[in-house]
Amino acid sequence: MATTIQLPVEGHLPSFEGATGWINSEPLTPAGLRGRPVVVEFWTFTCINWLRTLPYVRAWFERYRDDGLVVIGVHTPEFDVERDVERVRVAARGMRIEFPIAVDSDYRVWRAFDNNYWPALYFADAEGQIRRHRFGEGEYESSEMVIQRLLAAAGADTLQVSREPVSADAEGIEAPADWDHLRSGEACIGYLREEGFSSPGGLVQDRPHEYTLPEVLRLNHWGLTGDWTVGGQPAVLNAPGGGIANRFHARDLHLVLAPPPDDRPVRFRVSLDGAPPGAGHGVDIDEHGEGTVTEPRLYQLIRQRPPVADRTFEITFLDAGVRAYVFTFG
Repeated sequence: MATTIQLPVEGHLPSFEGATGWINSEPLTPAGLRGRPVVVEFWTFTCINWLRTLPYVRAWFERYRDDGLVVIGVHTPEFDVERDVERVRVAARGMRIEFPIAVDSDYRVWRAFDNNYWPALYFADAEGQIRRHRFGEGEYESSEMVIQRLLAAAGADTLQVSREPVSADAEGIEAPADWDHLRSGEACIGYLREEGFSSPGGLVQDRPHEYTLPEVLRLNHWGLTGDWTVGGQPAVLNAPGGGIANRFHARDLHLVLAPPPDDRPVRFRVSLDGAPPGAGHGVDIDEHGEGTVTEPRLYQLIRQRPPVADRTFEITFLDAGVRAYVFTFG
């Protein structure tokens, strides 16, 4: 199978000089990387699609670094809460990321690669030539075969690098999506990319407004309750007791949330079809549906047990100040 993968030269490895900081490494340059194959992955720490690739990229780094492979994560933020280098550092530590990270808060490395996706993988040979790219999830075996070929071409021991594909440790949020039962897509809450909003009267931009839910919430639609200020990216809850509802069809439901700017914790309670989620709770709540927003990140709130069906999710925040960004599913 490895011999069927074509590796044309797609360009040269761009500079990383636009990075606003580095984690786990001194600044790296294409010239300094010559002689070693390089895998570059663009990521942002709230992205579920990237999170599900992380077990593989982490495993490739651990398996092949002694053979000469360099893995570089380029963290380019999707949301405002992902711009701070210390936030990235904390997220990387929690996710056991030990490979070098270029912090790309100004999108300069993103533009140098002419990139448009999270996640995006670029595979460069020892001469600094990009030989393959992969946008999105999947194709992990073929990607690892590319790594093995680039290492062999760089002089690594062929018998040493030509091994069976890694068996990734993918659990919790990092587990693969249940693609066979996934019928709901990403739903942003801020008005710049909002889709599927159903509260009566529509979204009111950038000023406080009291919202209610519609009488019937259709599949893949969502609504707000309580006093919210909806901005371009997040909606901010102005008073305790507000909430969000979403009618969805997926095994997993996630919500990107952040506490207020002062990092004051925000307690919340989740229900599924009007009852505590029980065994259908995600990793960030208990069986009673209770949890706390303590830091900006993706929170897994629901993991349905079979059979997966249309369900109504509701979250009620017991404290004010939470920032809600986007629903994602798996």
